Amino acid sequence: MASTGLTVAVTGPTGDLGLSIVDALERSRAVKRIVGMARRPFDPAERGWRKTEYRQGDVTDAASVRALVKDAHVVVHLAFAILDASDSTRELNVKGSRRVFEEAVKAGTERICYASSVAAYGFHDDNPDWLTEQIPARGSREHPYSQQKADVEQVLAATLLNRRRTIAYVFRPCIVAGPEARTMLQEIPYFRLGEAMPDLVVRLLGSLPALRPVIPDPGARFQLVHSEDVARAFVAGVRGVGEPGPYNLAAGGTLTFSHLAAALGWYSVPIPKLAVEATAEIATRLPMAPDSIAWLHSVRKPVLMKTDRARRLLKWRPQHTARRTLDEMVRAQREELLA
Repeated sequence: MASTGLTVAVTGPTGDLGLSIVDALERSRAVKRIVGMARRPFDPAERGWRKTEYRQGDVTDAASVRALVKDAHVVVHLAFAILDASDSTRELNVKGSRRVFEEAVKAGTERICYASSVAAYGFHDDNPDWLTEQIPARGSREHPYSQQKADVEQVLAATLLNRRRTIAYVFRPCIVAGPEARTMLQEIPYFRLGEAMPDLVVRLLGSLPALRPVIPDPGARFQLVHSEDVARAFVAGVRGVGEPGPYNLAAGGTLTFSHLAAALGWYSVPIPKLAVEATAEIATRLPMAPDSIAWLHSVRKPVLMKTDRARRLLKWRPQHTARRTLDEMVRAQREELLA
């Protein structure tokens, strides 16, 4: 049964997903008070948040976590290093998550809502083309983010073993996107280069077709989900709707890199799958390869998810298709670059 008058503690409320989730919690009548914690300074009033208290802190610090979860009915755990995930981030991602879960249980928290990822399934050749929550989240060792997401799910399950008072919702979204969730675009080298260029040069490049970037397209399909739709699923979990357990989250429809190129007004060129597999294999073996190179494996073995469980138990219906989500993200990025 859904709850009301809730106090919700949130780790990582200032990230792409955190902003949308706290926005949704602010609008929820079931939520009375929100306490957020992240590393950087932040003023909730700048977002128009009225229920939210904010404090600087770190999930690797036991005292900070203990103070955050005190008196919380629900803990929403979002804090996680994503694109720079590596062996060096295990302290934050895995040990920090363990601390959050353990302190939440000690505080008598009713529910934990954890932001996992489709990457937790891993990029395994023996995975089915369409993943359901019945498929084990094994992670991929060559992909630190994937492996650490899977490891944290195991940590959560172990923490709650034989615990009757605290239950957990584990949300596995695909790539989260939208006007305020643009990490996917901002990590494209062209955009990184653009940040260092004068505005006039950026405008010039965008106006000359011959100079527009080219995105290689191996033909692999991927999914997007709007940050607002993910937030709606989290609110359902916070309220205790449906059942605890894992939930896949993805918008309707699939995309390819050609769709991304078209939305950006760029060019795309098809490349064979064998080239992607060879590049991923070689890159994994490079001793000084950047952490982000591991994301090649997400193209080498695409992961697509079914969302029947969320639709059935949470009554979750995404309001944005993958194509609409892509268009909104690109529009927001373009407006920012040209502002």
